[in-house]
Amino acid sequence: MSEITTSTGAVQRGGGIPAQPGPLDVTDASGPDLLRAGPEVVIPGAGPVSRPGERATVRLREDGPEEPPRYAPEWLQLREVADASARAVDLLDPLRIRLANLPHLHGGLVVHDLGCGTGSMGRWLAPRLDGAQHWILHDRDPYLLHFAAVASPRVAADGSRVTVETRRGDVARLTPDALAGASLVTASALLDVLTREEIDALAAACAGAGCPALLTLSVAGRVDLSPAHPLDAEITEAFNAHQRRTGLLGPDAVTVACEAFAAHGATVRLHPSPWRLGPDQRELAAQWLRGWVGAAVEQRPELKERADRYLAERLEACAAGELRVVVHHSDLLALSRPTGGAA
Repeated sequence: MSEITTSTGAVQRGGGIPAQPGPLDVTDASGPDLLRAGPEVVIPGAGPVSRPGERATVRLREDGPEEPPRYAPEWLQLREVADASARAVDLLDPLRIRLANLPHLHGGLVVHDLGCGTGSMGRWLAPRLDGAQHWILHDRDPYLLHFAAVASPRVAADGSRVTVETRRGDVARLTPDALAGASLVTASALLDVLTREEIDALAAACAGAGCPALLTLSVAGRVDLSPAHPLDAEITEAFNAHQRRTGLLGPDAVTVACEAFAAHGATVRLHPSPWRLGPDQRELAAQWLRGWVGAAVEQRPELKERADRYLAERLEACAAGELRVVVHHSDLLALSRPTGGAA
C-alpha cells in the first residue's frame, strides 16, 4: 500500500479511490440512469452548476466560510481514463532527460501537483518516472486532497518508493520560495481557469526554482462531433466565450503560457492531447455534453430553446452509441533553465 503524509502530519495508507458520499455516488456517475437523465443533471465540474457568474478555479481561501466543492470527485473519476489516454506521452522523454540532469537529486524527485483534484496526474505520471519520488499535492478542497492522498501511487517505474503529502493553498500565488527544492511542477486541466497574471506568476515561480513544468489537458477551444449538427459551431463559440469570463484565459491559456514561460527563459514544447469519446465513453460524453451546452446557454441565454433541443438530440444519439466526440486539448512542457549548476 502507498504511504502518504497529510497536511496535519498523519500517515495514512491506501490504494484506490474509496467510495465517496454525496449527492451522486461514483457508481451512479457511470450508470445508465445518469446517461439518460435530463440536461439539468450535471456533476459539479462538468458544467456551470454553481451560482451564475461564479469563478470556478482551484483558488483556496484560507479564511472565511468553507465553499462548496467546485469539482466533484465523481466528475474527476469519470474523466480519469479519458485523461490518461489523452496525455501526450511524447513529452515524457524530454522531461526524463531534463530530470536526470537536475542537480541535488540524491534524495529523489520532488513533484508539486497543482490543483491535484483526486490525484489522477500522480497516478498517471509517477509510475512512468524512475527513482524515488515525493509528491506534494496542492488543492483548495480538503475533500479532494483526502482522496488524492489515499489513492496515491505506491512505486515509481523502477520500483522506487513514492510518498505523498497534501497542502491546501492558492496555486495562483506560487513563488520560487514555495517551490524551493522542486524537481518538477505539474498540473492537469489548470491553465484555462487562470488569468494572464496568474500564468505569468506560475512561469516566474518555475523559472526561479529552475524546475520544469508539465501542464496537461488545457482546452484548445475546438470540438469535433460526428455526426455534425448545424448548431455545433454556435455552441462552441458561446462555450469559448464562457471560458473567458472575468479575465480567465480559457482556450487562450496555452498560447499565453507559451509566451510567459519563454519570456522567463524556458524552452517550451507543445503536443495535442485530445479526448476521443465514442460508444465506450458514452457516460463521460453525456456529462461533458450537459456541461458544454449548459455553459454556452449561461453565456448566451437566447440560445436556450434551440440548445435544449440540440442537447436532447445529442444525448439520445450518445445513449444509442451513435455519437463520437473529439474534445481538443494541448499538453505543454516548459523546460526552465536549471539552477545550481546543472549540466
